[in-house]
Amino acid sequence: MFSASILLQILACALYNNWWPMLSALMYVLVPMPCLFFGGGSTQFLTSRDGGGWIDAAKFLTGASAVGSFAIPIILRHAHMISTGAMFIEFTSFIIFVCTVLCFHRASLEDDW
Repeated sequence: MFSASILLQILACALYNNWWPMLSALMYVLVPMPCLFFGGGSTQFLTSRDGGGWIDAAKFLTGASAVGSFAIPIILRHAHMISTGAMFIEFTSFIIFVCTVLCFHRASLEDDW
C-alpha cells in the first residue's frame, strides 16, 4: 500500500509535467518523526490520554504534519501551480498512505503477530 501511495505521488508529478506536488512527499517523511523522537518508535502514545510536555508536543507535531499533507495540494492548486487532476491524485495518495499507517498501527497493537 505504501508503494502505491508513492507511485501515485510520482504520477501526480510526472503526468502533468509539474514537480510541485512532490512538496507533500516531504510531509510523508515528517509524519512519523514525532513517533520516533518522542514516542520511542511506538504509535501507542497517540491514542493514550496520558499527557506530558513531550507527549503533547509529539501529538501536536503529528497532527500538524498530517494536516500539512492534506493542505499542501490545496494551497498549490489555489495558487494555480498544479492542476486539479494532480490535486486529486495527491489526495488519493494521501488516503492510501493514511490507510497504510492505520493498518501498521493496528498490527502493532496486536501481540499475536
